[in-house]
Amino acid sequence: MIPQSPASDGRIVVLEDDTDIRELITVQLAREPQRVDAVGTVAELRAALDEGPADLLVLDLNLPDGDGLEVCRELRAEGYEGAIMMVTAREGPIDRVLGLELGADDYLTKPFEPRELLARVRNLLRRSRVFDQGRPRVARFARIGPWRLDLHQRRLVTDDERLVMLSSAEYRLLTRFVDAPNQVLSREELAPERSATVAFDRTIDIQISRLRHKLAGEPGGGELILTVRSEGYVLPGPIAFE
Repeated sequence: MIPQSPASDGRIVVLEDDTDIRELITVQLAREPQRVDAVGTVAELRAALDEGPADLLVLDLNLPDGDGLEVCRELRAEGYEGAIMMVTAREGPIDRVLGLELGADDYLTKPFEPRELLARVRNLLRRSRVFDQGRPRVARFARIGPWRLDLHQRRLVTDDERLVMLSSAEYRLLTRFVDAPNQVLSREELAPERSATVAFDRTIDIQISRLRHKLAGEPGGGELILTVRSEGYVLPGPIAFE
């Protein structure tokens, strides 16, 4: 049995079908204060999540009874809001981009340096706590100007119940702002999974533009996300949770 810290602080679930790699990941993560549960199939993951919530999921992509990308998509569609890290032998940029678009927060390719895995996990957990401080866990909606953001169905709702669907990337980006109103967020803070390259590409700017276009569908929505020159973006508050 892998020793666990007596000072449990949250929970990590690892889904990896390779026994040796699963053991390696679990041994590394057991150094953290979180409880670590390791499973080898999608069915076992579902059973583990039925037992209680997880703050972080570490997902392999090639699984005996499913695909990690599809698991990620399904969990996000069902309202899972914890961090998701994909650990896989797939190195193609298409898989990486697709994983992030489907809702993953980070993507690590095998073989990997165990210390890098640990550093990335710590970063994801730390960021999740920072962005989660002001949001009640029982909240269903976040009021943003003329919009309500449905935190369960991951969509925008008007007062007359008109719906505007958000992509996983758009929803993830908007919740960054919702959890940190009145704070200027840099591109690195908005997309930590691409922090090494985000300063040199325009991906975040494109996503912001698309999000602004959807928000502008209601009067006053077009000015909700403001640009702070040379620093990043800000969503002026207040944010009300319902």
